Amino acid sequence: MLYAGLDLSRKRLDFHLLDSEGATVEVGAAPPDADGLLGLTQRLDRHREPVRAAIESMNGARFVHDRLELAGWQVEIADAQKVKGLAPLACKTDRIDAWVLAELTRRDLVPAIWLPDPVVRAERERARWRLHLVRHRSSLKQRVHAVLLTHGKPCPVSDLFGVRGRQLLARLGLPEPWQATIEASLRLIDELEREITDCERELRRLGADHRYVPLLLTVPGIGWVLAYTIAAEIGDIGRFPTPRKLAGYTGLCPRVYQSGERDLRGPLAKQGPKYLRWALVEAATHACTAPIYRDRYQQTKARIGKQRGAKVAQIDLARRLSEAIWHMLSREQPFAPKGATDPLAA
Repeated sequence: MLYAGLDLSRKRLDFHLLDSEGATVEVGAAPPDADGLLGLTQRLDRHREPVRAAIESMNGARFVHDRLELAGWQVEIADAQKVKGLAPLACKTDRIDAWVLAELTRRDLVPAIWLPDPVVRAERERARWRLHLVRHRSSLKQRVHAVLLTHGKPCPVSDLFGVRGRQLLARLGLPEPWQATIEASLRLIDELEREITDCERELRRLGADHRYVPLLLTVPGIGWVLAYTIAAEIGDIGRFPTPRKLAGYTGLCPRVYQSGERDLRGPLAKQGPKYLRWALVEAATHACTAPIYRDRYQQTKARIGKQRGAKVAQIDLARRLSEAIWHMLSREQPFAPKGATDPLAA
């Protein structure tokens, strides 16, 4: 068995190949495209031994993983943060990183991440693409409001992009190029609205047959879009043995600094998928007004204070929502709180 460490950059893939004793067999680089990876596998085939490899998690790592797996390699994607903790280096280069990954592979110490299958990847792409479009639409709307503010124009309507708001914008008569900016922004907003509507229609259609989405829809504060996003980002609930593991995966848990009698709580870890974290916080924003959640939210908000109370209470609710979701999906049961004393336990 040979052990390869792969370090991926934009224009090349550095590799370091070790034998079972830890001796270097070969060091080199290859282009990170399909032809380059094919050439790499053919180049190392001359050793006539199976190859086990590791590559750090980053954009493009999954493409390399899939190509090399098709060529017969055993490939793991390593958590970049955990690799840094296992092998802190005073000198860090691409070749050294490749050697570190090869050595961790040889010692069977690679902190591998869970790799979703193509179905889950497609679900994530649909949900993330919709969110990408929504953010572009929000940015354009903010720019239109900024133009009005620049020219001292009031906004007497509640929805500037509704029927009355559009009539108001048509009567403004701003000088160029600001009038052209508003007109172009409105056209782009309309186009984005159509794309977002199509995306949401597709999410609703696919979510109806999803094993998790109907269950998530029973949670107060979670609609079709959030349910589909949460289901796609979680993937397989079976990979989380406890609800605390899922809560930790979301990145909604505070960092802890503890030494002796000192115990400090820092900001959120934010190490999990940002889209799952966004969906849970968005769900908590809507759920905090539901009768079953209102008392806890208000108590936490009052305890922390005016400055940070609302935000901390919202994060606390999102974290507990993640734990309730674990119980629901693990048992394949709809949301059913145990009692009024602990309304978030499922």
